[in-house]
Amino acid sequence: MKIPIVVEDSSIPKLLSVFISIGAITLWPFIIVRNKLNPSLLRHESIHIRQQQELLIVGFYLMYVYYWLKGLWIWRGDSQIAYYTIPFEQEAYDNEHDEDYLKHRKKFAWWKYR
Repeated sequence: MKIPIVVEDSSIPKLLSVFISIGAITLWPFIIVRNKLNPSLLRHESIHIRQQQELLIVGFYLMYVYYWLKGLWIWRGDSQIAYYTIPFEQEAYDNEHDEDYLKHRKKFAWWKYR
């Protein structure tokens, strides 16, 4: 099985857009996209795949929710800011345009964004 498995034109991101508008979501080993996947978005979501593997998948989701709830508390319920302050998202957004990032990325690189 080749990871990631990409699913395009899915209604799942729209259904999950409760707090913020989701264009794509990575649920290991799947990258599920509302429309079509572009190279930058593929890199962004592939960074999440790597993060999920490092944290044995379940650890990633637990920490993701923790950081999001922490952000909601700090930013007084602003779910958009809470999302952008999640270390996993910060790493992915900072490096989604670097075509070679995953080749030279160090393990637990998201740690520096905490």
